[in-house]
Amino acid sequence: VQLQASGGGLVQAGGSLRLSCTISGRTLNNNAVAWFRQASGQDRHFVAAMRWSGSTTRYVDSVRGRFTISRDRAKNTVYLQMNSMKPDDTAVYYCALSENSLIFSALADRSNYHSWGQGTQVTVSS
Repeated sequence: VQLQASGGGLVQAGGSLRLSCTISGRTLNNNAVAWFRQASGQDRHFVAAMRWSGSTTRYVDSVRGRFTISRDRAKNTVYLQMNSMKPDDTAVYYCALSENSLIFSALADRSNYHSWGQGTQVTVSS
């Protein structure tokens, strides 16, 4: 399985970006897909996740109401729409895929994701 992330870049505070992650080599059914981010010198942290079925989404508190995770079944692609961006959103963003279905409490746990994209840099200027 391969995950190819794209869409990062430089944006001013208050602006928007949309990240994309195309998944190949795997038929997706009950998997979960997620976005994590890693700021310079910090650990990788959870941002948002959803079940491929579309029934459930989860967000970290700091992005809820500003970011939206979604997926396009036909394109095997997951998106992260980021609005009202802040300098604190600056990080390398990674998409991730679980092997199996995850319960809600497990969606934010990095150890439950076994396939990762290469990361895309997002920089928000003040």
